[in-house]
Amino acid sequence: MQDVYKECPKFENEKFLLRPVQASDCENLLKVYSDKAAVPFFNGDNCHGDDFYYTTPERMKQAVDFWIFSYDNRYFVRWAIVDKAKNKAVGTIELFHRDSQDYFNDCGLLRLDLRSDYENAADIENILSLIIPATFDLFYCSKIATKGWQNAAQRITALQRLGFKLQTQKLVGNDGTQYGEYWELTK
Repeated sequence: MQDVYKECPKFENEKFLLRPVQASDCENLLKVYSDKAAVPFFNGDNCHGDDFYYTTPERMKQAVDFWIFSYDNRYFVRWAIVDKAKNKAVGTIELFHRDSQDYFNDCGLLRLDLRSDYENAADIENILSLIIPATFDLFYCSKIATKGWQNAAQRITALQRLGFKLQTQKLVGNDGTQYGEYWELTK
C-alpha cells in the first residue's frame, strides 16, 4: 500500500486539482481564510482554539508552514483545492488517521475549508468525490468523518449524496471536550 507521507498523491477531474499545499498558495489561501462568510463552515474542533480566520499574509504563511511541517512529521496531510480554470487555490482538505477511545476510532478525519463562493453542493460533491475513494486505503481507516454544521445546508446535501450519514456519537477531543455534528461514511 502507498504511504501517503512518502508520496502524496494528486487527484483531479475537469474542474479541480487536489495537490499538497505549498508556500506559494499563501496569497490565494488568504482569500479563503479571511472570507468571513466561509469561516463558520471551517472545523476547528480539537485544534487548540484556532478558528482559522486569518487576515494577514504573515498569519497565513504561519499556517501553511505548520501544515507543511505537519505533513513532514506525519501528523496530517493538507491538500490545496485548485480551481483549474483559474489556476488558484480556493480551499484545502485536511485528512489524517485518528485512533481514539471514542466512537471515532480507526477513522479518517476530513476537514474541508472552502472559499464561500465554492460552498455549494455541486462543488463540494465534485471535490470530495475526488479524494473519498482513496481515503480508506491511504489512511488505513474503516470510516471517514467530517463536520456538517446544521446551518451548512449545501455541504449536508453533498455529504448525503456521497452516502454520509449523520452520526449521533460525539467526537471527544484531547481535553475531553465533546464535539457533534459529524457525518460518517463507512467502508
